[in-house]
Amino acid sequence: MSLGLVRIKAMKLREEAQLPRYAHTGPFGDLAADLYAAEGVTLAPAATIGVSTGIALEFPSTHGALVEDRSGLAIRGLTTLAGVIDPGYRGEIKVVVTNLSPVSVEIKAGDRVAQLRIVQRIEAEFEEVAELAEAPRGAGGFGSTGN
Repeated sequence: MSLGLVRIKAMKLREEAQLPRYAHTGPFGDLAADLYAAEGVTLAPAATIGVSTGIALEFPSTHGALVEDRSGLAIRGLTTLAGVIDPGYRGEIKVVVTNLSPVSVEIKAGDRVAQLRIVQRIEAEFEEVAELAEAPRGAGGFGSTGN
């Protein structure tokens, strides 16, 4: 089985910027590529900032990306927000990071700050209806499985 390769053009906006890359490739490789901070920042407790990656990307019209947490940072209380990159966006990729921990957290230039998950763009048509078909889960949402 071969994996289809999607070509994404990447432009460095700063000399020190690093292009996204996968730490592990091949049949059991990573689901997302690492994004790197282009400059150092310190996040105070409860702070939210945009961390510069120093890169811009050109996606084909069929694909975009989601910016996701890195587990090593999430365990320290850093989480990403606002992580949808549409195919038509050509500006700098910034990672919106919030510090949920009670202490300041330092991100150094060159640190892996998030993951970039490439997704296929699917456009849907939303049809308004008076009712929805029954399903086993029904309206059960958060905590519906007992956890």
